[in-house]
Amino acid sequence: MSCIIDYPADSNFPIQNLPYGVFSTSQNSTLNDFMGLTPDYWKEGRTTLQTLLTAEDSPLLKIPNAIIKMRDATMHLPAQIGDYTDFYSSMNHAYNVGCMFRDPDNALLPNWKHLPVGYHGRASSVVVSGTPIVRPKGQVCPEGATSPEFRPSSLMDFELEMAFFVGGPPTKLGQRIGINEADKHIFGMVIMNDWSARDIQKWEYVPLGPFLSKSFGTTISPWVVTMDALAPFIVANAPQDPEPLPYLRHSDPFNFDINLSVSITPEKSGVKSTVCRSNFKYMYWTQKQQLTHHTIAGCNVNPGDLMASGTISGPDESSYGSMLELCWKGTKPVPLKDGSTRKFLQDGDEVTIEGFCLGEGYRVGFGECRGKLLPAISS
Repeated sequence: MSCIIDYPADSNFPIQNLPYGVFSTSQNSTLNDFMGLTPDYWKEGRTTLQTLLTAEDSPLLKIPNAIIKMRDATMHLPAQIGDYTDFYSSMNHAYNVGCMFRDPDNALLPNWKHLPVGYHGRASSVVVSGTPIVRPKGQVCPEGATSPEFRPSSLMDFELEMAFFVGGPPTKLGQRIGINEADKHIFGMVIMNDWSARDIQKWEYVPLGPFLSKSFGTTISPWVVTMDALAPFIVANAPQDPEPLPYLRHSDPFNFDINLSVSITPEKSGVKSTVCRSNFKYMYWTQKQQLTHHTIAGCNVNPGDLMASGTISGPDESSYGSMLELCWKGTKPVPLKDGSTRKFLQDGDEVTIEGFCLGEGYRVGFGECRGKLLPAISS
């Protein structure tokens, strides 16, 4: 399919992709209204744009500033995020964490294979790629101590995640989204880095789960890749044993072959090192199951709500999606190209997550999800 715009063969954003984003102003433009329409409108908008971008006599060529170079655009959050939920849906990750902190024979908690575990996160601290993240302070209880101290986190981590934006008309309180209707409420996907302070998390997560260890910053990529663009890359769902309860069952495949990588660039050397290569297809629970379970008790959702996958880890060490796993709780230093090593992130480290699907002669990319870790504020 030819296009009126020239782009390289390895571009993340060919005519087959057409992601949505917001640039130039964060005050007057968001995608919430468009997300709030139905899939028929989303498809019509995508088809119209493809037609305009491929027609030889496209009217876009006659409109000043209708097409803007990416280097001239400042990206913003694509939507006003009213609510943000983070799931825990990678079995490899859940198993690894269970092995480290409990027992390999009982790594998964009894409920894990029966429901998509999740928690409600902090929407106000979700930021667009490129936004620096300040090392948080909080309560940390040193190993062997019985009471905590207040200090900056020394175990800063990234979490390789993806997330989807809820679409479709808002649901009402008490209304449920059935498993066979869930895809009509999934607008598109972004890459996410759920920054985590592991030492703060260890002290606070019992009995109610993460709080300050996660709320200081969550980074997402600015481009929302539509489900239509991802449709050619659907793969089989992960086998689920035991079979989930009827309201969570669906036989249609809704998993995606999305190549993912994480790199660390130390401030001092400026040398970028890839520390993880993984894939979204390793997810155990699908996004349809996540959304259906989220609403099964009557929770209402709105266009622009953000729902994250949880850390994505594959079956081998090179595909683990967090430093906690890559260094195996601090026992295995991770080598970088500049000769240094990491167990957890250091001040000045820039973490970049990238993702793409590979088609026949083209790729559907998400762009970068990037953030630099700054020192804790002294006051």
